[in-house]
Amino acid sequence: MFEKLRKMWPLLLCIAFVACQQKEYNADLLVKNAVVYTVDSNFTTANCLVVSSGKIIAVGNADTLEKKYKARKVVDAGGKPIYPGFIDAHAHFYEYGMSLQEVHLEGTQSWKEITDSVQSFAKRNTEGWIIGRGWDQNDWKDKQFPNKAKLDSLFPVRPVMLSRVDGHAIVVNQAALNIAGIKPGQTIAGGQIETINGKLTGILVDNAMKLVEHKIPAPTDAMVEEAFTDAQRNCFGVGLTTVDDCGLPYTMVSTIAQLQHKGALKMRMYVMLSDNPENYEYLFKRGVFKTPGLDVRAFKVYADGALGSRGAALLKPYADKAGWSGSLLNTPKHYEEIATKLAAKGFQMCTHAIGDSANRLMLHIYAKALKGKNNLRWRIEHAQIVAPEDVKLFGENSIIPSVQPTHATSDMYWAGQRLGSGRLKTAYAYKTLLKQNSWMPLGTDFPVENINPLYTFYAATERMDLKGFPAGGFQKDNALSRQEALKGMTIWAAKANFEEKEKGSIEPGKYADFVILDQDIMKVGGAQLPKVKVMKTYVNGEKVYEKK
Repeated sequence: MFEKLRKMWPLLLCIAFVACQQKEYNADLLVKNAVVYTVDSNFTTANCLVVSSGKIIAVGNADTLEKKYKARKVVDAGGKPIYPGFIDAHAHFYEYGMSLQEVHLEGTQSWKEITDSVQSFAKRNTEGWIIGRGWDQNDWKDKQFPNKAKLDSLFPVRPVMLSRVDGHAIVVNQAALNIAGIKPGQTIAGGQIETINGKLTGILVDNAMKLVEHKIPAPTDAMVEEAFTDAQRNCFGVGLTTVDDCGLPYTMVSTIAQLQHKGALKMRMYVMLSDNPENYEYLFKRGVFKTPGLDVRAFKVYADGALGSRGAALLKPYADKAGWSGSLLNTPKHYEEIATKLAAKGFQMCTHAIGDSANRLMLHIYAKALKGKNNLRWRIEHAQIVAPEDVKLFGENSIIPSVQPTHATSDMYWAGQRLGSGRLKTAYAYKTLLKQNSWMPLGTDFPVENINPLYTFYAATERMDLKGFPAGGFQKDNALSRQEALKGMTIWAAKANFEEKEKGSIEPGKYADFVILDQDIMKVGGAQLPKVKVMKTYVNGEKVYEKK
């Protein structure tokens, strides 16, 4: 017996040693030598944070925390700044991922450049529809909508659909029009089928786009997974750890949940279901869908189109198109019915409203349903042009303006042509809107804009484009402070999603989602802000991105 014990002694010692080592560790990760912007209620800073089981367990001074915690991994941040993981409060994450598999038309300077790009793409991708996105006629010398004639000559049989940068207009060729059965002179409520001299031009705006979009074959499961993982990779690279995906079908909920369950998708998602009867039926029966990585409790509704394609609904006609004021995408009765249902069920209503007429309508419909101060956190997405007399309705009814600062710096070159100088002065009025509820979420609307939240921060605070134009900033009186901008893409964005108790700041008990930057955006010069890079991104205390 003694001999057996003697032989087992080395093994027993090893087991005891491992057990002691396991007991010695009381944290998974300790990050020190940092400037940690906690974004807590006092906006305090620290130099150390500690993570265990995917959550923050301590924030404070490294000298104190290193004595208290023995972490399996210690990271020296080298004096770099750390912020809560950035949250994009308004994006199209899945759509962006799919766009990475399509023709890239962002930044094109002419219709010829676009058709050349489409030709090149078609040679590399020889089957099926040709899909592209990103053109903006406002960037061209000739600022008119394109015509399908060139597409018809290049692709007489293969269907082509190219979306404008805002996603509210498309140009298609005759092959696509034939598949959709669209004829000259045809009309559709809430949309435009452009016809000139009795001939279709290929331009379809807002609801008219659906006639073609519904004919496009559904992507395969492999394409869907690739879209999510490609989008995730790029978004982690710019410090995003949560995205609000605005307008998905209920069928996508299980797809996202499955991808997250198997570990392929680590991006946290707040999903707004689109305005369709089957989506309402799904969530009304099921109730809020909530996991650590997925939150579904909201609906995305469209009131009008976009300013760039003159689809935004204005109170008075466009300054550059006499007699045209844009249009609503549905009837006021429809919006009233939806608001009444969602208020009764306690779900969140998030409505796209660009023009002052659309904003006025929705603000009054919201006010009737909400009946004053509340905690339903209904949102107006974009709130770009709001009549001054309507602004107070946001505060009176706790309506949240969900804005995208890069829209201001993208539209500023031509918005005055659409609106006239009078309306422009009160458009993109983020500071004015912020004062209504004292908090406001920020986003990008990507892929309409760049995915980088640091561009959001720059546009919100400096009100300039990436070239530093205009000197002094665009309507700088509506710029946000740096602290407000950071809150807008962290804790306020979390609050807009009912998630401020679990994310949006670096505090004990919250998810260990944070980002390390190479420069401090709270201190560097304004011109440096767009040049700041993400060094590392963490989700649940796991490093999901590191700059090479």
